[in-house]
Amino acid sequence: MPSAVSTLAEERTEEAAPAHRPVPARSRLRGWGDWASVAWFLVPALVLFLVFVLAPIIVAVYTGFFKWGGIGPMDDFVGFANYTRLFDDEVFLGDLGRGLYLIVLSITIQLPFALFTAVLLNQRLRGRAVYRMLFFAPYILSEVVTAVLFTMIFLPGAGMADHLAGLLGLEGWQGKWLADPSTVMPTLFVVMIWKYFGFHMMLFLAGLQGIPSEILEAAAIDGAGAWQRFRHVTLPLLGPTIRISVFLSIIGSIQLFDLVWVMTAGGPNHSSETMAIAMFQFGFKRYQVGYASAISVVLFMISLVFSLFYQRYVLRRDLSGAVTSGGRR
Repeated sequence: MPSAVSTLAEERTEEAAPAHRPVPARSRLRGWGDWASVAWFLVPALVLFLVFVLAPIIVAVYTGFFKWGGIGPMDDFVGFANYTRLFDDEVFLGDLGRGLYLIVLSITIQLPFALFTAVLLNQRLRGRAVYRMLFFAPYILSEVVTAVLFTMIFLPGAGMADHLAGLLGLEGWQGKWLADPSTVMPTLFVVMIWKYFGFHMMLFLAGLQGIPSEILEAAAIDGAGAWQRFRHVTLPLLGPTIRISVFLSIIGSIQLFDLVWVMTAGGPNHSSETMAIAMFQFGFKRYQVGYASAISVVLFMISLVFSLFYQRYVLRRDLSGAVTSGGRR
């Protein structure tokens, strides 16, 4: 016969145990409705991604294994011959070198110039809103319009650049801007600075305005000069913005096409050709679609590897530093 203590313990256990209540049908319907809403918004985006992003990548990878002119069936399988030809081609290796050339110049010249302009326009200057608008305006123009405009400026004999070179005593530069292999890349880079530095300037300006003024005032009270405040306070706090700007500049330099195509079409003698232009030339001018697909795959892999590296070692650190976790209560 059970004791009174054990009986009382069993009663308390039964009272403490939560009763299993069935989920109402209305709650189950509401859960299915939430999933249906998510699917309603997610499925169209997935379809667009599969059709316009993933499917072209798969087709390009598949086409890169064939010698194909773009018309008729793909029946001449060549394996990795397009890729081995790619890295044996001195012109394509030159395209890689020119892409690296643009990347180095963008990081060492364009971005510091944009940062300097952003710091200057972040001061209390009269008419600074007008200056911001004027510096950002070239970025709004399309690449084709910019290319046509500067083609007219660098027109041999009649362009503004030749007239300015004559006034400055630089007659040796006249007529060579886009026609000489030794000057075409620096000339194109000047156009790139004019076109894109305003975008990076606005990024830096937004980052500067996000820095609390109290931190700079505290550094000034501690005796830090203008350069010390910029070096030890502004630059570290501006680090995430600078890294994003570097990422966008590198990706843009790798994929540069329309500006160069309209101005030089990769000439003279491939001296301004980029990987994107080489891909277009072989695919739509020479009808070597298999080889052009191999170029597109290499271009995609370079961009993908760099993007993954940036996300793994740079973006994750910036996000983890920006998000703070609340303490336990």
